Amino acid sequence: MPNPGFIPAHGNYHELLSYQKAEVIYDLTFRFCQRFLSKGDRTVDQMVQAARSGKQNILEGSKASGTSKEMELKLTNVARASLEELLADYRDFLRVRDFPVWAKDSKKALFVRRIGHRSHVTYETYRP
Repeated sequence: MPNPGFIPAHGNYHELLSYQKAEVIYDLTFRFCQRFLSKGDRTVDQMVQAARSGKQNILEGSKASGTSKEMELKLTNVARASLEELLADYRDFLRVRDFPVWAKDSKKALFVRRIGHRSHVTYETYRP
């Protein structure tokens, strides 16, 4: 077995399923805001920044993992909190427009979740 060296291997964030999903969420959010929200609306900045923060903190945590597991966990928690904030913004969008929120086990939600279980999914996978 090769010696991993002083600093263990780290930073291969592109292979992390969490990073892949966060990248899709960012891409979808960017396009969603362009299409459905008004330019200049503060919500656009908030949603895009929350999606970006989710993605970037996973990347940064992955890079930090070689020297600090504590920092990796902190950044992962920041990513989770940012994505939770984004989820609340999407729920707000639906609620104030009287759109339904799909139940977790609804046919539509299950269809989308099945796509999400695949690895190496991109925005293009969801486009149709």
